[in-house]
Amino acid sequence: MKPILPAHAIALAALLALALHAAPVHAADPPDPVQTARLHALFDAEWEADMRRDPEYATYVGDHRYGDRLYDATPATRTAELAAARASLMAAQTIRREALAPQDQVSLDVFIDAITRTLSFEPFAGYRSMSLGARSGFQSDFAELLAASPVTSRAEVEQMLARMVAYPKRVDQELARLREGMALGWVPPRSVLDRVLAQLDAQLAPAIEQGPFFLPFTQLGSNLSAAEQSELRARAVQAIDTQVLPALRRLRRFVADDYLPVAPADGALSRYPGGERVYAALLRSHTTTDLSAAQIHAIGRRELTRLRSEMEAVMKEVGKQIGKEPGLDADFARFVQHLNTDPKFFHTSPEALLAGYREIAKRIDPELPRLFAVLPRAPYGVRAMAAHLGAEIAESYDRPTLDGTRPGWFNANVQAWRIRPIWGMEWLVAHEAVPGHHLQLARAAELGELPRFRRSGGYTVYGEGWALYAETLGFELGLYRDPASRFGYLQAQAFRAARLVVDTGLHAFGWTRQQAIDFMVERTGQSLPYVTSEVDRYYSWPGQALAYMIGELKIIELRDRARAALGARFDIRKFHGVVLDQGSVPLPVLERAVDGWIAAGGG
Repeated sequence: MKPILPAHAIALAALLALALHAAPVHAADPPDPVQTARLHALFDAEWEADMRRDPEYATYVGDHRYGDRLYDATPATRTAELAAARASLMAAQTIRREALAPQDQVSLDVFIDAITRTLSFEPFAGYRSMSLGARSGFQSDFAELLAASPVTSRAEVEQMLARMVAYPKRVDQELARLREGMALGWVPPRSVLDRVLAQLDAQLAPAIEQGPFFLPFTQLGSNLSAAEQSELRARAVQAIDTQVLPALRRLRRFVADDYLPVAPADGALSRYPGGERVYAALLRSHTTTDLSAAQIHAIGRRELTRLRSEMEAVMKEVGKQIGKEPGLDADFARFVQHLNTDPKFFHTSPEALLAGYREIAKRIDPELPRLFAVLPRAPYGVRAMAAHLGAEIAESYDRPTLDGTRPGWFNANVQAWRIRPIWGMEWLVAHEAVPGHHLQLARAAELGELPRFRRSGGYTVYGEGWALYAETLGFELGLYRDPASRFGYLQAQAFRAARLVVDTGLHAFGWTRQQAIDFMVERTGQSLPYVTSEVDRYYSWPGQALAYMIGELKIIELRDRARAALGARFDIRKFHGVVLDQGSVPLPVLERAVDGWIAAGGG
């Protein structure tokens, strides 16, 4: 899943994790109405400020009041934002937590944590400057923003055209920021910038009317007359030609001529000024735990050993079905090569791959009520990913808006149809759509009793932990019935375990890029191009990949704890409700919620 965060929320540091561990929920009897009113007034004021400060974020959550603007990335704005964050933190800390209702106490904790995360990265200006990433980043943000913007009315289209006019200034601001980071010794590694250039070229190469920036203008609302549509499209062509593309070319020239020549070969954080402190903050951020790099590394190796044993058992089942190549079921590398090269395991076209994903989703949907008492009302769809991102990029999910005007979307990389095996598709739908990201995020958006920042925000360890846990539910939803698909599921789990080893290996233990690639290929059997892309992702998004398995293991631990404590009273549907109806929270908060449910008898 791609994150959607305000630009002023500089990074995902969770230095309040210690406080969250030790903050029990004690209900006031009754809650103090004055303190409660102060709390929600603060929430509302901060939300409104967020919408004004970050118009792009507002668009993603469905607030289009500022849809004609782009974020102002000047140093003065960043200074003002940090000052405003400190003021909001002080205001939140004056509210008497013990005088609030239990749910409001949690909301206050999460609110303070969000601000603390922003402020905790204030010293790391160099790290904050690196906005170009291997998977996505500033180089592709504008096209993604346009794709998420509504175009049903003339006013909405006019907003989009205004953003195109504003884009050159926004690019110049980002170039200044990148140069600031470059002066501080913070430049992404060459392998990442090579991918950035490829994404820029893919956006610049097509004719305007076949390119990503014009795509929204092929989907104008039917309430616009033919004459209006023709006029707006002509203006779009001109704006793209005279504003967007020249600005994007300036960005490309900077990357190719200035940034790339000084880029390091090694992107490990330990090799940047103060990088060890940055990585330590990111570990706390993405896991909301106090686990060290060494502990996370060890967990990854332990899980890889367990999963390899299960994979080898499934290999024997698949070997019996194949019935050829003696010894294939005992040689992991040969076995995976066979699964990755036999034509019967692949779709024959991009359209067939997309249809395959949709068919899996249709099989899952009617089975969900067996595991969930409440399902979100917001629909989701399966669509092709933007072509300029390339064939090596992993599939992703875009969440629905808070007002329900835009559905959730599973973005399938149809360009990868030649390398995306059929036996690896079921777990991917379970992760990105249902019961994974869509079920969790759409449900959170509909928790109307929670403040808006909790319904739209997110902790990586919770969201990705849930999505990885959702893959394990595939057995109960009718997935993984054939051995090859079970192998695909286990391979995907092993891949997330390998991330624990590789991410920490790269950033804390001196691993080289090639060492990380070789380890992942050998331990997971994933293809070399995909693994290479992923390792570059860990360079440009340090620590994020750790959250998946750390979160999943905690949810499984809590489920097993509840089942052991409640015995016959344990209800998986109610357990899932407890986990999902918190919204996205740090793991200590989730653990307290589950323990409270257990103490109450699981009712």
